[in-house]
Amino acid sequence: MHPIVTTDSELIDLVARLESAAFVGLDTEFLRERTYRAELCLVQLSSADLAVCVDPLAVKGVAQLAPLLGAKGPIKVMHASRQDLEVLFPDVGLTQPVFDTQIAAALTGLPSQIGYGDLVRRLLGRELSKAHTRTDWSRRPLSDEQIEYALDDVRYLLPLKDRLEEELARLGRSDWLHEELESLTDIGSLMVDPDQAWLRVKGLRGFDEARSRLAQLLAAWRERRAAERNRPRGWILEDTALREIVARVPRSLNQLGTIPELPGGVIKHCGEELLNCIRTADVPNPPPPLPPRARPDTARTALVKKLSALNQTIAVEVGLSPEVLATRRDLEQLADGDHSAPMLRGWRKAIVGERLLAAL
Repeated sequence: MHPIVTTDSELIDLVARLESAAFVGLDTEFLRERTYRAELCLVQLSSADLAVCVDPLAVKGVAQLAPLLGAKGPIKVMHASRQDLEVLFPDVGLTQPVFDTQIAAALTGLPSQIGYGDLVRRLLGRELSKAHTRTDWSRRPLSDEQIEYALDDVRYLLPLKDRLEEELARLGRSDWLHEELESLTDIGSLMVDPDQAWLRVKGLRGFDEARSRLAQLLAAWRERRAAERNRPRGWILEDTALREIVARVPRSLNQLGTIPELPGGVIKHCGEELLNCIRTADVPNPPPPLPPRARPDTARTALVKKLSALNQTIAVEVGLSPEVLATRRDLEQLADGDHSAPMLRGWRKAIVGERLLAAL
């Protein structure tokens, strides 16, 4: 089989060849700098005796991969899979089941965000090329060197899986991995709910109720407009401009024009829609004064520091990176009395959660 599939008949043959495999390696190449939805540019697949690229820009569509990548297909072995799952979702639905080598590696004690090339070097002793790290994968034709580079991203996934499974079994952590991989089946994590988009924008917490309502409306408007036009959110409205609108609550096009972060073109084409968001939010006129910057809570800061030190101690004891057990945000949640943090559930509860609770 050719190293790159460019026709529908070749794609049908590839799916037929791989569908009986127990495991397939899977990776993608994509671009998202100019669009809201990532542009799928290449799909790489591997088995025990095959490594091949599929060109989504040449075949009629990669939807034919859905049976292979769906729940009834082989286990898909991927590395740092979340973005790939998101990119594939519109064409093939939820890719499952997945074995993620980055997640598995973290549970053996390797760095939590270890890269694929570093993992291949550490476990398999192979040095991978970095020559095409910044390749524009939408450009055609692809050179033989580019194709080989892309194939390297899946050639070693199955051997990595075998090594990592052996190590997790030795450590008695295989069940930990199964629990972690469950999170990859959450379809909600692959899509953005416009009404919740404001929660992803830094600097929008802590406003009064009316301004928070405005922030939610503006972010939802931006999300929907970006999706409709398939343009990056920042091309529609920058985060800094969004925050300034929430802080100032302008009531007219002229007042919008006083916001330096807001380009004139946005005001010209979207000004009335922005003002409609403000009217719908029903912010009092004049708006409430901005809340004063909160002073650091020394007691809370000390508690978070204490929990962080304990988390690091436990991480050393079990041979894991501290952030695998609990992130700083998790520890801050716990310090604030929120007991919904991940380290209070599943395997983490017995390892670290109960000891953190006892330290409160």
